[in-house]
Amino acid sequence: MIDRTQIEQIEALAKSLGLKYHPVEFEVVPESFMTEIAIYGLPVRMPHWSFGVRYIYQLIQHRMGLSRLFEVVFPGNPGRAYLAQSNSAAENVLVTAHVLGHADFSANNLLFRRSQEQVGEHIVEQAAAHARQIGMAIEEHGLERVEAVLDAALSLEQHIDVDQPLRRPRYPDAVPEKTTPATNDDFARRFAALGPDTARPPTTGAAKRSPIPPHPEKDLLWFIAQYAPEMEPWERDIFLAVREESFYFYPVFACQIMNEGWASYWHARLLREADFLPQAAYVDAIKCHSDVVRPTASGDAVALSTNPYHLGFSIWEKIIEQHGLEYARRIMCEDDDFAFIRNHLTQDLAAELQLFRYKGPAHGTLTVQDADISALHDALLAPKYGFGAPTVSASRIHVDGKLELVHDHVTDGRGLDPDRARKVLEYITRVWRRPVSIVTVNGDNQPLEITVMPELEVV
Repeated sequence: MIDRTQIEQIEALAKSLGLKYHPVEFEVVPESFMTEIAIYGLPVRMPHWSFGVRYIYQLIQHRMGLSRLFEVVFPGNPGRAYLAQSNSAAENVLVTAHVLGHADFSANNLLFRRSQEQVGEHIVEQAAAHARQIGMAIEEHGLERVEAVLDAALSLEQHIDVDQPLRRPRYPDAVPEKTTPATNDDFARRFAALGPDTARPPTTGAAKRSPIPPHPEKDLLWFIAQYAPEMEPWERDIFLAVREESFYFYPVFACQIMNEGWASYWHARLLREADFLPQAAYVDAIKCHSDVVRPTASGDAVALSTNPYHLGFSIWEKIIEQHGLEYARRIMCEDDDFAFIRNHLTQDLAAELQLFRYKGPAHGTLTVQDADISALHDALLAPKYGFGAPTVSASRIHVDGKLELVHDHVTDGRGLDPDRARKVLEYITRVWRRPVSIVTVNGDNQPLEITVMPELEVV
C-alpha cells in the first residue's frame, strides 16, 4: 500500500532540507519478487545456480524472523525503489524517506558517482541486456558450456581493480628500451671508458616484447577475458558483463555503513518534520524506525553483532550534533566506510554503543578482549578489504600457457582454504584451457602450491 500524495510531500520536504538526488521511481512488488531482487542484486540478472542457493538461505532467514525486506533501491537516473507489498502504510512512509536518503547519498558520494560515470546510470536495463545476451548464448552453445563460463566468472566477481577504469585497454605489446641519458659529467665519461667489463652496453631505444602481465594483476576478470589463450568471443563477453556489474556493486559494498546510516538519519529527521502525517501514522513509522536501527537482531546477542543501520545512524548523529550538517555532507560526499569508521568511530562513541571485540569457541564461553579502538576499527573493516575477497593476483603466464596466480597472504593475514581454492581453480581452468596454479600458505603458514590441469586432472 503506497500513498503517492505522501511520497510527493516527503520529497518536497526532503528537497527543502537540502537533499539532492535524481528522480526516484517507486513500485510495489510481491515479497517473493523482493527476495529475488535482493538475491540477484538487480530486478533482472543473468541466470545461475548460485543465486538459487542464496535464495534458499534468504528464505530460511526470513521464515525464522531473522530478516525482512522493506525495500530495495537501485541508484541511477532515474533511481528505482521496490517496496514490499506486505508493508503497512506507516512502514511505507518510513521506507520512502529512507529511499530518499539513499538517493541523496548515491547521487553525491564520489565513489558512487565514479561508478555511475563508468557503468552508466541505467544499470537495470544493462543487466537485463546481459541476461538476454546470456540467454542467446545458451540457445547457441548449450546450457552446460555457458554455465561453465558463468561458474568461472561469478567465482571471480569480487576480483576486480576499482583503481583501474572499467574500459581499460590491453597491455602495450612492446615497451621501449630505456635510453642512456646524455651527460657532460666528467666522472661518467671516464667510467664508460674503463672497458667492456664495467662500461654500460650501448642502448638503441629499440622496443622489446612486454611481459604478460607486466606487473601483478588484481583484475582477474579483465585479465582472463583479455588473455585466456583460447577463449571465444561470447565467453569474453560474459566475463566482461560480470565485471561491469561488479563495478556497479562495489560502492554499495564499500559504503554500506555510511549509506545505511545516512538513509536512517534522514528517514528519522524527515518523519520528525513531516507535520502533514497523521499522528497514528507517525507513531507507527517511528516504531518501525526503532526496529530498523536497534543495535542487534536479538537481545541475547548484545554487542556480539553489528547492525550497520544502527552503527551508521549513531555516527552520523554524533557528527551532525558536533559539527553541523554541512560538515556531515562533505564527509558523505568524500568518504567510504574505511575513512568513515577510522575517522569518526571514536573511543567514547564505541563505549557508548558498547562495541567491543570478543573471542571464544563456537559453543562455549566468550571472552571480551581489550577496548583498543584501532583494533575495533580493524575488526569492523577486515571483511571489507579487497571487496571481501582474498588478495589474489595473476603473476605470470608460462611458456606452455600455464597461468600462475599468487595469494598475498601477508596482506590478508591468512591462507586460503585448499578445497575452496581448488574448486575455483577448476572453474578457471575450464575457460583458461591450460594449467592454472596458485601459490599461498596452509594453516601452519607453510608455503602451499595448488595446481589444476585441464579436464580437472589434479596434480
